[in-house]
Amino acid sequence: MNETLERWTTRRAFILAVTGAAVGLGNIWRFPYMTGENGGSAFLLLYVAFVLLLGLPVMMAEILVGRAGRRSPSQSLAHLAMSAGRSPHWRWLGLFGALTVFLILSFYSVVSGWSIEYLVESLSGEFVGMTPPEVGGMFDAFLADPLRMTFNHTLFMLLTMTVVAGGVSDGLEKLNNLLMPMLYLLLIVLAGYAATTDGFVPALAWLFTPNPAAITVEVVLNAMGHAFFTLAVGACALMAYGAYMPDHQSLPRAAAAVAVLDVLVALLAGIAIFSVVFSQGMDPGEGPGLMFVTLPIAFAELPGGSIWLSIFFLLLLLATWTSSINLAEPMVAGLQGLGLKRGQAAAIIGVAVWVVGLLSVLSFSTMKDVDWIGDMNFFDLVTTVPTDLFLPVGGLLIAIFAAWVMPRDTALRALDAGPNGFRLWQALVRYVSIPLVVVVLASGLI
Repeated sequence: MNETLERWTTRRAFILAVTGAAVGLGNIWRFPYMTGENGGSAFLLLYVAFVLLLGLPVMMAEILVGRAGRRSPSQSLAHLAMSAGRSPHWRWLGLFGALTVFLILSFYSVVSGWSIEYLVESLSGEFVGMTPPEVGGMFDAFLADPLRMTFNHTLFMLLTMTVVAGGVSDGLEKLNNLLMPMLYLLLIVLAGYAATTDGFVPALAWLFTPNPAAITVEVVLNAMGHAFFTLAVGACALMAYGAYMPDHQSLPRAAAAVAVLDVLVALLAGIAIFSVVFSQGMDPGEGPGLMFVTLPIAFAELPGGSIWLSIFFLLLLLATWTSSINLAEPMVAGLQGLGLKRGQAAAIIGVAVWVVGLLSVLSFSTMKDVDWIGDMNFFDLVTTVPTDLFLPVGGLLIAIFAAWVMPRDTALRALDAGPNGFRLWQALVRYVSIPLVVVVLASGLI
């Protein structure tokens, strides 16, 4: 169980890498429709609060374990547990995290393939002049075509695993350094365009005008769950990244920067999307179909709509690409810990994820009536259980391990926030974040 020799070459590279892991479908697809379904500003306020109280402390805990262990997630957990005189069976948490991220990546690749399809269609001007029923029918026809779905899923997995096979500094770091600034530039351009539409002011009012009457128990639970999901905590992916963290980088500052950048993406995406939706007099609470049905309709009616819609789907593709390579990394690191070369590990993981992803592809066509649990087909199952159940379980165990199990002196050095900063973080994780994770987990089981 030797320490990893790889490191991010700069502090900026680490921040961009963790931000790349966090920013993805949760920010650009899930946040807008969750906000639309949960009262706009009420959901936004709660989401930001829970990022600070729940997501950020647990994210710091996960990175801290990786930084202290300097090994693959399973090896770091076993090593640190034995250092504290505890059972090495904590290593199973790393394997549980790998299973979680494996299942998430299998459907993530399929949904990301949708953004490839829609990018091509928007570039060709396919949506111009189409009626709402025609746009909806086009999406349904695409989902029901297993060959097109498989092609896009395959292409996306090749894009992902080629980068991961390149290693930390030559693969992940170079791509993150290129794509993350590009992502923010595209977001700013889209938000600038949104400011020219008639829906810009109504969108700002809907997102930022306090609306306490809209706060319900369901809205609180949804905001709590999304804050946890959007920072990519609970699957040991950030633990793998913490192992590559530069020695003299402040973990609290880096984690805070990631949280700010993550929320900023969601806000800019929300402003751009809802400005377009309101400008066309559409309902912001359209649910998951907002991205692939409502937006093409709305953009198609605006001047230069095809161009702006193309930019939007390029943005979505970049965000999911950076997320997917960062999701794949801990699994590849785990196989490397068993003695495999990085290229071999990337190939094995890529093929395995691709095969399981085919079950999600077929869930919309030949296997759409096959129920796995209850009335859920495979796509419903794999998009629900890992995110609503496995991530909270993993996050809870990681928080317990970091705040209660690993040696205090080791955790203090890895956090690098001084004695007072460490005590504040530890108290926050023990008495605020852990109870909140329990609530998230309980709500997912109900």
